Amino acid sequence: MAVVAGERLSRYGFPDGHPFGPDRHAAFMREFEQRGLRSQVRLVDPVQATHEELLLFHTPEYLHFVQQRSEQGSGALDGGDTPAYRGVYDAAACVVGSSLEAMHWIMGGASRRAFVPIAGLHHAARDRAAGFCVFNDCGVVIEALRSRHGLRRIAYVDIDAHHGDGVFYAYEDDPELILADLHESGQSLYPGTGDAAETGRGAAAGTKLNIPLPAGAGDAAFAVAWPRMLAHVESFSPEFILLQCGADSVAGDPLTHLNFSAACHGTAARELVQLAGRLGHGRVLALGGGGYDRGNLAAAWCGVVQGLLA
Repeated sequence: MAVVAGERLSRYGFPDGHPFGPDRHAAFMREFEQRGLRSQVRLVDPVQATHEELLLFHTPEYLHFVQQRSEQGSGALDGGDTPAYRGVYDAAACVVGSSLEAMHWIMGGASRRAFVPIAGLHHAARDRAAGFCVFNDCGVVIEALRSRHGLRRIAYVDIDAHHGDGVFYAYEDDPELILADLHESGQSLYPGTGDAAETGRGAAAGTKLNIPLPAGAGDAAFAVAWPRMLAHVESFSPEFILLQCGADSVAGDPLTHLNFSAACHGTAARELVQLAGRLGHGRVLALGGGGYDRGNLAAAWCGVVQGLLA
C-alpha cells in the first residue's frame, strides 16, 4: 500500500483561520506516526501535475484564470469560499499530481491500494472552483484512467458530508462512471444537491446512487446506507474504485451535522478492498476529502489506512 504525503502537499490550505487550513496534513501525519502506520506502507513523495494533465478535466480558460489569481495572490476563486493566495495554482496542481501518482502506483502494480490525505477535491467543476476546491483531482484521475490505461467502468464512492457535485454533474450522463454518494441532505448543507431522485441522465440513468441523510444521522443510518452503496457498485463490476473519504461526516465537525463515528470510514475502506478483491483487480484509491475537526480527520483517515491494509 502507498500513502502519498509530504510538505509540498500541505501547501494546499487557505490562510487566516480558514477551515481548510494547511495544518490538516500535519494533524493526519501525527496520528499516522503514533499508530505505527508509517512502517506498514510505502510513503511516496507528492508530485505536481502538469498543465497537460490538468487539461484532462479542466478547461484552458479556467487554468489561465487560476494562474492569474495565483500570481496576484489575492481575491477569490469562486463566490468567496475559496480564496486565492500566492502559489495556489502550484499547490492545487500538487494535489492533482499526488492523486495521479497514487493511481500510477496502483496501475503499475507497485501497490494495489493507496491513500492521499489532502485530496478528493470533489466540488471543483471543469470551469470553476467551488467549496474550497480549486482543481478536481477525482475528475483528472478518472480521465487519466481512461486515456492512459484504457479502463472504462470506474466507481466513485463518496462518504463526505457534502455531496460530490463536481464529480456527479461532470459525469451525470456517463453510463460507465458508477457513483455512490452518501451525504448530508442538501436542505441543510452546501452545495444543496444530491437528491435521491438524481440517478443519472439518459444512458446513465440508474448508474448514480445518491443517499442524502438528515442532520444528526449517525452510525445506525450508515449501517443501513452502506450496504446499498456496496451493492450498487458491485452490480456494475467496476475496474477501479475511488473512495472520497471526507471526515466531515464524523460527529463534531464544525461545518456539518452528521454524527458518524470514525469507525465508519475504516469500514468503508476495508469493505471496498474486499469488493475489489472479489472483482479480481484489488484497485482502491482513497482520497482524504473534507473534515475540519483535526482530531476527527486524523482518526478517520488513519482508520481508512488501516482498512486499506486489512
